[in-house]
Amino acid sequence: MEAVVASSLKFSKEGIGVNMKHPWVWLLIAGLMEVVWAVGLKYTEGFSKWIPSLVVLIALAGSMYLLAKVATVLPIGTAYGVWVGIGAAGSAVFGILLFQEPISFGRVFFLLLLIVSVAGLRMTADTL
Repeated sequence: MEAVVASSLKFSKEGIGVNMKHPWVWLLIAGLMEVVWAVGLKYTEGFSKWIPSLVVLIALAGSMYLLAKVATVLPIGTAYGVWVGIGAAGSAVFGILLFQEPISFGRVFFLLLLIVSVAGLRMTADTL
C-alpha cells in the first residue's frame, strides 16, 4: 500500500495533488483519518489542549480533502457511506479499547453488521 500512496502523490506549483488511479486506497486512508480525528476529540478536552487539537484538525482536513477527491471518481453515496462506516466502526472499536466503553453482544453484532454493510457497498460499486 505504501508504494501505491507514494506513486499517487504529486507535487506541483498548484500544491499537493492525489492521483485517483486507486480511489479505494485513498478512501480507506480517508476513513482511517476520520478515526484519528474522531478518537482524537477525546484527547483535546474541548479543544483546550493545542497539540491534540492540531492533530484533530489536520486529520479532519486531510480526511475531507481525500473524500472530496475520491468523490470525483466514485459515486458519492458509495464513497460517503464507506467513509462514514470506516470512521464509525473504527471509532467504536477504539472507544472500547482505549476508553473502556461498554462492550456487549448487541454492540459487537451491530459493529459486524456495519462492517458487512461497508464491504457490501464496496462489492456492489459499479466503478473501479
